[in-house]
Amino acid sequence: MFPIIPANSATAASGNDEGIFAFGNSTSNTRYGLSNLVSNAGVVATDVAAVGTARYTPSACEYGGDKGIMAYGMLASSTKVTTINLISNAGVVASDTTGAGTARYLGMAASYGEDKGIFAFGSPLMSTSNLVSNAGVISSDVAGVGTARDAGGACEYGGDKAIFGFGTYGAVVPRSMTNLVSNVGVVATDTTGVGTARLYGPAACGYGTDKGIFAYGTTGSGANYVSMSNLVSNTGVVSSDVTGVGTARLNVGATQYGGDKGIFAYGKDASDQSMSNLVSNAGVVSSDVTGVGTVRAGLGACSFN
Repeated sequence: MFPIIPANSATAASGNDEGIFAFGNSTSNTRYGLSNLVSNAGVVATDVAAVGTARYTPSACEYGGDKGIMAYGMLASSTKVTTINLISNAGVVASDTTGAGTARYLGMAASYGEDKGIFAFGSPLMSTSNLVSNAGVISSDVAGVGTARDAGGACEYGGDKAIFGFGTYGAVVPRSMTNLVSNVGVVATDTTGVGTARLYGPAACGYGTDKGIFAYGTTGSGANYVSMSNLVSNTGVVSSDVTGVGTARLNVGATQYGGDKGIFAYGKDASDQSMSNLVSNAGVVSSDVTGVGTVRAGLGACSFN
């Protein structure tokens, strides 16, 4: 049985119309390189043929205002990589590019400054970050700030800032602390967490042009799947738990679509899933929408266009 892993996901700058889910794995230890596009109406498309090295838990974010980047992850051989795949403003995934920084998986990523991005945290346990330029170039390692951990989520808020939240460090103990990222990519020290501590895919995305949402995950090892969400204000304040909607699961992916809405999709409970849950521009999560594409978990997701 493959290890329980999250799908870290990130939102892009406000205004992006479409999204993409890519990569992932299954309970049979099959790794995927395929992708699924999300329309500006929140409709998930059928599978697009694989491009790039199949792996799970790559991190993803937006850059350049209308493009995306997926990087890092773990291969079927359990080898951690720094591999990069750029995503065009038409949603086309590019072939592999050699990465930068420390190889890892279970990391987190989000956009900041309207046209740049940041990867941070991950396994092996670290708080190291790597900035992404508006041309999609990943920097070398930047010394970490905050508690070293993995298996959390990240999204943008306030139009040009980002937030990392939740995750675990050692002994599979869930955490709820957050770390804010300024509009110049500086990561702040830990902020005391709000809401139920969880890990393994409390995915996150933006909504309403300047706010964010964390949802799903697990409260510990085993089948402790949850569906509650926590809203993030346009000043980076995380709300208390909102009763969950949809199938409780972990390793979910999330991205923005339609300029001001979000979508959570795929993941795993007792088995791999492909259902999605739309997020309105007021941060309300919808009930399950029948899934499209290959069932899997541990994906990367971001928006474009």
